[in-house]
Amino acid sequence: MALPTTAPVPLGIPLVPPRAESATVAGGGRPAPAPGRPATRSLIDRYSRTARDLRVSLTDRCNLRCQYCMPAEGLEWAPTSTVLSDDEVIRVLRVAVERLWVREIRFTGGEPLLRKGLERIIEATSALRTDEGQPPATSLTTNGLGLARRAHGLAEAGLRRVNVSLDSVDRATYTAITRRDRLDDVLAGIEAAADAGLAPIKLNAVLMRGQNEDQAVELLTYALGRGYELRFIEQMPLGPHEAWNREQMVSAAEILSRLRVRYDLRRADATERGSAPAERWHVLDRDGSRLGAVGIIAAVTDNFCGACDRTRLTADGQVRTCLFARSEHDLRTPLRSGSTDEELAQIWRGAHWGKLAGHGIDDPGFLQPDRLMSAIGG
Repeated sequence: MALPTTAPVPLGIPLVPPRAESATVAGGGRPAPAPGRPATRSLIDRYSRTARDLRVSLTDRCNLRCQYCMPAEGLEWAPTSTVLSDDEVIRVLRVAVERLWVREIRFTGGEPLLRKGLERIIEATSALRTDEGQPPATSLTTNGLGLARRAHGLAEAGLRRVNVSLDSVDRATYTAITRRDRLDDVLAGIEAAADAGLAPIKLNAVLMRGQNEDQAVELLTYALGRGYELRFIEQMPLGPHEAWNREQMVSAAEILSRLRVRYDLRRADATERGSAPAERWHVLDRDGSRLGAVGIIAAVTDNFCGACDRTRLTADGQVRTCLFARSEHDLRTPLRSGSTDEELAQIWRGAHWGKLAGHGIDDPGFLQPDRLMSAIGG
């Protein structure tokens, strides 16, 4: 039986048809599309990938103005009426877990700590059970502002771990990149998260040419000394259009080269990675003793699209199959128009079946999404 779908939400650019022949995926393979969607409850696509990991944006608002994410003056925030309510978010999460067999849920933004009902949403999520009979694994990606006073409450609600954005431990550099002098508050939030047991603590850093690319070793030393896992992320074309230049981007290869000035790095076994976006490296001191690990997310120079297991929901109720998708599928309207849970699930399945083989950054005709990162959800 054909799956009902809704029309994609137009973003001002014609939809790009799937072109497996031009999409290069992790490992150099080119996945072949399946002839027809199998009768399964899971979120599968035509390239035999299954989405078990849901990224949920709870707001497009943010209290920082990071250069690689948004302009200094900020953005025009989504009207409150278009943002899913707490009850609507909880219902969609129930559909994802119980009907689509999602097993991991990460809450993002914008800045998700700006969502007043965050603890209630996490508590309701933790009460769900996956197809394996377990609570879904919950995590939070945050800039850390406000985490110091909410970490313990989030842990009590069922949150398992946090990822905190930290592009520098130098106050002047941090202030320049984020356009806010809040480093002390962020560091206090990270410490509170560790104290609350939200482990493993992962730190996300973007290195920018002329800003902080010379601080890679300093960041890693900070993380290793506290038992955190640092992940460097190649800057992606998801911020202001003039903020990204591939020729100026600090690549994964350059990051590794800079780290090797101080540390020995040994690539972790590929089986440890699975579908995770970060390639892990064991960090050793010069005497051979292991100090910890570091991750490199080479989303631009060595994409991992072939192993992608993610689906995304924006704060205003749109399903996205990829960070770089040029189209969205509306769940908010049917959600508010009386659709059943199974009807919502069918819409989502149909949307995900159309997921492209890769993000296409290397394609000559690549176009950056109209939405910026804060409106998509990281």
